[in-house]
Amino acid sequence: MDKKTLAGMMDHTLLKADATPDQIDWICDEAKQIGAASVCVNPCWVSRVSDELKDSGVMTCCVIGFPLGANTSAVKAFETQDAVKNGADEVDMVINIGELKSGNDEAVEQDIKAVVDASGDTHVKVIIETCYLTDDEKVRACEAAARAGADFVKTSTGFGTGGAKPEDVALMKRSIPETMKVKASGGMHDWNDAKAEIAAGADRLGVSASLKILETFEDAE
Repeated sequence: MDKKTLAGMMDHTLLKADATPDQIDWICDEAKQIGAASVCVNPCWVSRVSDELKDSGVMTCCVIGFPLGANTSAVKAFETQDAVKNGADEVDMVINIGELKSGNDEAVEQDIKAVVDASGDTHVKVIIETCYLTDDEKVRACEAAARAGADFVKTSTGFGTGGAKPEDVALMKRSIPETMKVKASGGMHDWNDAKAEIAAGADRLGVSASLKILETFEDAE
């Protein structure tokens, strides 16, 4: 792997509540400079990010039902439609974690499907929030995402009690069809962290420390 390939796996992320317009513009500039896959932001910034990234090759990614996943499916669907209208190329939605833990997989699947149906051609990543789940629940969440027609499963919001773990990435990879991908997110601070997730099967990395990861990658080579 080279530096360009690594950067192209990154969703350069800023989801903090106190993010300012200047900070959003800054991460867009960084993403363009490194050749990131996308810039991932909260819904209120999608239009701004889409404008900033126009013709750059970097996608605009928006979180949906974030960070708890506790919105109704109708709200998640509307939020998705609004994000797509404002220029989102990808959406990262949070599942209804309580329904999954109660064994109501049908409700989880239909919640995801509401977003998939609202997304049009926009890629849908499904955040299952692994830190709250047993291994069985992680597998069932991945299977529900696959049945609903999602494109990715994603480990974490970064706002829970833990982030991506290589063993979770590997389990998720085994639990989805080859047509789907895995995004590892949360807790990656340098190349060693990112390398472990990639080795476990991660296709995309949700990171705010993109520059640090690339710097430490250079140092390691």
